[in-house]
Amino acid sequence: MRRIRVGLAGLGYWGPNLARNFDDLAELAWLCDVSEESRARYSPRYPGARVAASFEEVLADDSVEAVVVATPVPTHYELARRALEAGKHVLVEKPPAMRAGEMEELVRLAREQDRVLMPGHLLLYHPGVRKLKELVDSGGLGDVLCVYGNRQNLGVIRSNENALWSLGVHDLSVILWLLGEEPEEAVAYGRDFLQPGVEDVVFCFLRFPSGKVAHMHLSWLDPHKMRKMTVVGREKMAVFDDMELERKITVYDKAPWEPTETYGEWRTRTGDIFSPKIANDEPLRLEVEHFLSLVESGPGDHREALDGLGVVRALDRLTGSLRG
Repeated sequence: MRRIRVGLAGLGYWGPNLARNFDDLAELAWLCDVSEESRARYSPRYPGARVAASFEEVLADDSVEAVVVATPVPTHYELARRALEAGKHVLVEKPPAMRAGEMEELVRLAREQDRVLMPGHLLLYHPGVRKLKELVDSGGLGDVLCVYGNRQNLGVIRSNENALWSLGVHDLSVILWLLGEEPEEAVAYGRDFLQPGVEDVVFCFLRFPSGKVAHMHLSWLDPHKMRKMTVVGREKMAVFDDMELERKITVYDKAPWEPTETYGEWRTRTGDIFSPKIANDEPLRLEVEHFLSLVESGPGDHREALDGLGVVRALDRLTGSLRG
């Protein structure tokens, strides 16, 4: 594959990880950050990359085909919009926008410009989540009844986004991807215990047109660090636990059943418990590889952008419920 020239905006928490992967897989042409300290820290590591404080310098370089936006969340929409208008392919960290209308505009621009718009939904590239999707799509669990996610920790407490937008976007992207539909009902309850207006504990409920339901528990105030997703099927149940070092996926051959010789009496059936082998590939590298393949081949049906739109729509509705 040819070396695609890429500009990276944002060298804060996640940007350096993106820089490392794009330097390996493409030509990292620009590093952009408003912080002089960040520019001075990372420019020696990538001597082939030009350094800028202004995003416009990156966009003005016609040799740059793709731009990566890893700046603070409130700036994502504006920078992604400017990059698309400049004719660049865009990988933008989650969430790409904080309102459904803004995300709709980004999708429209991507279609008009025939450019890739890919949200950085990292978990969709996790080999464990991919296995979970395989179990769902193959019917190995039977009809899926419900999904619930636990994403809790004591910290990191943010001031520019609440637990729903910081933590929930991860689990929400996975839930919508696993089920292949958007919710018809989205309800959220939460409290801002530490900072006024920034909910640090949030509970969400989603109901889908198919009748499936989902729940998310999101919190920065919890004694345990949890990164878990449970899928309950009619035949089997599966758990993705990212805190496990080896058993990322556990499949339980457990289900309720109604013996034919009884009259409406339900019993539980318990069978084997097993953990399929999961590849140890770095999810971020797989995500970057996918983005570069889209830049090379074209955006196609804009599936990634549309999936991102579904996530932002659901986040927007949950936020309306939370503040309602």
